[in-house]
Amino acid sequence: MQSANRLDILGTKTMLEKESVKDGDFMHPGHAQKIIYLDVCALCRPFDNPSSLRIRMECDAVLLIEDHVRQGVYRTFVSPMHVTELNATADLIEQQDVLMFLRAYGENVRGNLAEIRTRAEELFCNGLGAADAAHVAFAESENAIFITCDDRLEKKCQKTKVRIPCMNPLRFCEQENLR
Repeated sequence: MQSANRLDILGTKTMLEKESVKDGDFMHPGHAQKIIYLDVCALCRPFDNPSSLRIRMECDAVLLIEDHVRQGVYRTFVSPMHVTELNATADLIEQQDVLMFLRAYGENVRGNLAEIRTRAEELFCNGLGAADAAHVAFAESENAIFITCDDRLEKKCQKTKVRIPCMNPLRFCEQENLR
């Protein structure tokens, strides 16, 4: 099966298998913080050329979200897919800055690896790219709000009816009333 082989490249075999947590409020039991999952597109937005208004606004939104993660308002997760994509990033400053943020504030995804892989394969078969399918499957395993700057991915997530909210950073900041 081609999708399984493509997903094996993503480094998901290194993740520990544990039970995934499900909660309709996008919070883990016993924790007041909402759980978010920023994909690499969102995490790298602050390094994009700020020549367009949209990029500047999304950059500000991502930085605002990261500040709230640092303050403990939100919890975020890091997956093997983050590391795989970031290791392929040509800009070493961008790569190291994002990896430092994830190491300092990202918790390792704890979901069941077999279930995550199966879900990623489903998403891949439904039209998401391999990396996007893996990110969404990891986010679903933590019942996290999925944040991306990729409009096409956001639309595909809505069309595919993923199990979690998927939105861009601006919409998330507006919804959460972040200032």
